[in-house]
Amino acid sequence: MKLNKIISLLIVFNLYSCADYKSIKLDDKKYYSSTGFVLIYEDDLYKEKIINKKINNEKLLAIHDILKVNTPIKIINPDNSKSVEAKVYKKGNYPKIFNMVITKEIASILDLDLDNPFVEIIEIKKNETFIAKEGSIFEEEKNVADKAPVDEIKMDDITLSKKKAKKKTTKKNNFILIVSDFYFEDSANNLKNDLVKKIDATNISVKKINDKKYRVLMGPFENFNALKTTYISLNKLGFEGLNIYKK
Repeated sequence: MKLNKIISLLIVFNLYSCADYKSIKLDDKKYYSSTGFVLIYEDDLYKEKIINKKINNEKLLAIHDILKVNTPIKIINPDNSKSVEAKVYKKGNYPKIFNMVITKEIASILDLDLDNPFVEIIEIKKNETFIAKEGSIFEEEKNVADKAPVDEIKMDDITLSKKKAKKKTTKKNNFILIVSDFYFEDSANNLKNDLVKKIDATNISVKKINDKKYRVLMGPFENFNALKTTYISLNKLGFEGLNIYKK
């Protein structure tokens, strides 16, 4: 059976956003605040139609799917507290697993871990210096991270895992990508076999959750950078908002 028929007739997606964002209220306006992974711009991403806009990699520019053009933002690397002020150069489309597209120049200034490019993004109030509420925002994010379940992959969980990994260099991150759940095992195996052909993947498995649920999984992946290539390949086949968890 063709993949598109399987998708349309049998798949029940568990859709979850991999980005965590909220708005913060300063004065009478709500300002955007978000934590998550970013996609670092490459011309090949535009040529392969993974993103639909081009930017100059030598400037402090970003592409966002919600914020308006010229919105001033502050991008922070929580691992080292380095930050940079930039602006939304263009609105664009990109895989939903990412919070934003940034240039190599921004990634370099922030000294991002290219395997796990995790950042915090905060909209800046125009014509004023960055508002001192930043500290309270960090505390709020920490509280959310402390309460988050260990077995559920939240952006804050990844940050904490990275900090722990620095103390124990032998520890590795193993991320699992949930493709879909099925009622019948045969249906799950059919999708698995089709994906092996479509994206030339060998790390696909079917796991029995219970007598009425069979799950198609991909992984493990040692880091986010390894996972994103597979995620983008699945996006091209029509899979979006796929759930990720840490093993």
